[in-house]
Amino acid sequence: MAGVAVTDSERSSGINAESTARGTSVRYTPLPGHEPLRVGRPLVVAIDGPSGSGKSSVSKEVARRLRLAYLDTGAMYRAVTWDCLHRGLDLTDSALVEASARTLELELSTSADSERVRVHGHDVTAEIREPKISSSVSAVATNLGVRDELIRRQRALIAAHGRRMVVEGRDITTVVARDAEVRILLIASEEARMRRRGLQLGGTQSAEALHQQVVERDRKDSTVASFTQAADGVYTIDSSDLDFEETVSAVLEVVHAAVAAPPARH
Repeated sequence: MAGVAVTDSERSSGINAESTARGTSVRYTPLPGHEPLRVGRPLVVAIDGPSGSGKSSVSKEVARRLRLAYLDTGAMYRAVTWDCLHRGLDLTDSALVEASARTLELELSTSADSERVRVHGHDVTAEIREPKISSSVSAVATNLGVRDELIRRQRALIAAHGRRMVVEGRDITTVVARDAEVRILLIASEEARMRRRGLQLGGTQSAEALHQQVVERDRKDSTVASFTQAADGVYTIDSSDLDFEETVSAVLEVVHAAVAAPPARH
């Protein structure tokens, strides 16, 4: 798992990942009132969705309640973007950006209770959420070489956690974890997504800026990732008229239903 360090999967999340000579061992310590589902067996919950659909906040809460590790794949693309901009690289130079991604020293929290991202030892947790990163990340996310590298790392992280993880992003259900036990597409209307993103940013962005961050970014990213229509076997949840708790409950219902369903015959 070169280039990726597993951190913060600790007591607060009930998960402890430890590197050993034989690989990575993962220990799950359930906390009172939050018993893990499918103990001793894989449970990958893959969640795709467009900007503003609520997938990040909902995925974190689902991971907390199911006592699973959590992976924000979008943070990885933002980390690469930060590194390129920090070093003054031209984001249109595909080969240079890809090389930057392949040599990136990245530490990423896999606990829903602790967000932390480090690039080459520098804490960029707050910096990767700044508007300049949001406006530039599509140029990195649409680089196929970068996607190949980060997908490799994402799969390595899933495996390192014993395939017990909530993974959210753009092409998780169709590419990164298409063999996940549960696959969900979380959608919402454009109006709802722009409203949520505006609230998330504290009302500091104009309608034009919000449109750029939500609609235009999705349009660009959709050229290389599938997150607008559900593939076969993927559950769709429309959160347009649901509040946060209702959306979390809907996702958990799907997870429990999928786990309880008999395996498909081939």
